[in-house]
Amino acid sequence: MSLPSSLSRRNFLTLVGIGAASTLAGCASTVNSGPIVSPVQYTGSPKPFRSWFSSYDGEQPDPAVIYAALDDGGFHVPAVPYQQIDQRFYRQRVVDPTGEAPGTVIVNTTQRMLYVTEQGGTAMRYGIGVGREGFAWQGRGIIQWRKKWPRWNPPDEMVARQPELVKFSIANGGMDPGLKNPLGARALYIFEDKQDSLYRLHGNPDWRSIGKAVSSGCVRLLNQDVIDLYDRVPERAPILVTT
Repeated sequence: MSLPSSLSRRNFLTLVGIGAASTLAGCASTVNSGPIVSPVQYTGSPKPFRSWFSSYDGEQPDPAVIYAALDDGGFHVPAVPYQQIDQRFYRQRVVDPTGEAPGTVIVNTTQRMLYVTEQGGTAMRYGIGVGREGFAWQGRGIIQWRKKWPRWNPPDEMVARQPELVKFSIANGGMDPGLKNPLGARALYIFEDKQDSLYRLHGNPDWRSIGKAVSSGCVRLLNQDVIDLYDRVPERAPILVTT
């Protein structure tokens, strides 16, 4: 499916019934991964990536350490059974395949990879899951702000489709932060041309969705990874989302 050039991201979200408030509503996700969806195809010529098989001979984070249980913000985040995830989606340092300036966040939705470029030609790479909303925008923007343990406010259109969510509606104050909250431990909010893109990078209570396209959500990371990402990436950092 192609998006006509005249169709804005907001209009697209309206058409698919997602709706949006400019706070937390644009990226709903579920604990259980839904059916796999096909990526939206885009026009234009984003800067090509080299393969994600980028070698790096230096020391790597130990997955047994970085995916261990941790206490954060009053919540106990359980350990990730990383042995059940494809190793290429582990957090790891790679030779930078993007050519972007150090300090840039790059999301490649086709690869299911997120990169943070570093000085010296390397990048920290994270595996991601991408929901339908995660395919609905690409381009350059900035991380306008970040939030620890955010609330989730499903838009009214979503509540109308799923009445069981009414207790978490905007009118009722949304869902409290916590391990079952679809936005997880952190959320990073992306703006384009000083406007909210409704695109989010956020934590994820379901490790099974990493490396997959799932039924809903923007770009989700393991909670341990989104905590690490939050600490590496300041507000106003540049971001590129491509396919």
